[in-house]
Amino acid sequence: MRKPFLSTGLRWLWLVLVVIVIDFGSKQWIMDNLMLHQSMPVMPYFNFFYAHNYGAAFSFLADKGGWQRWFFAGIAVAIVVALLVMMYRTSASQKLNNIAYALIIGGALGNLFDRSYHGFVVDFIDFYIGDWHFATFNIADCGICIGAALIVLEGFLTPSGKQAKQKG
Repeated sequence: MRKPFLSTGLRWLWLVLVVIVIDFGSKQWIMDNLMLHQSMPVMPYFNFFYAHNYGAAFSFLADKGGWQRWFFAGIAVAIVVALLVMMYRTSASQKLNNIAYALIIGGALGNLFDRSYHGFVVDFIDFYIGDWHFATFNIADCGICIGAALIVLEGFLTPSGKQAKQKG
C-alpha cells in the first residue's frame, strides 16, 4: 500500500532545494568575484577564501590523482538514496529527523554537483584565530554537519521513548 506523499518525511524535500540553491548561489558568487586562493576579509576571525577541494572533508585524499572524484561522487549518491528511503519510511511529523536528512541530502547534492561538473568542490568559508585557520568549507558542508548534529541531538532527546516502545 502506498503512503500519501505529505504523510512521509519526503514532505521535507523543499529544504533540500533551499540548501542546494543557497550553496550554488554562494559558490557562484565566490567564483565570479574572487580569484583562486584570494581572500576577502568579512569580519574579524572570518574571511571568504576561494579554494578548490579535490578530496573530501579536510581535503582527505585530495592528492590521489583523480579517482577519488568518482569515489566520493558514488558515496554521495549512495547516501542520498539511503536518506531518501529513510525519509519515505519516516512520518512527516518526525520533524527533527526529516530536517536532518534533508540538510544532509542538500549538502551531499551541492558538493556532488561541484565534483561532477568542476572536478572539485568550491570551498570559501574561512574561520581563523591569529595565524590558525580552520579547514575552509562551504554551505553544503554546513548542511551536512548541521544535519549530522541534529541526528545526534535527536538520539539524546528521545532514547527513553525508543526504549519504552521496544519493551512494550
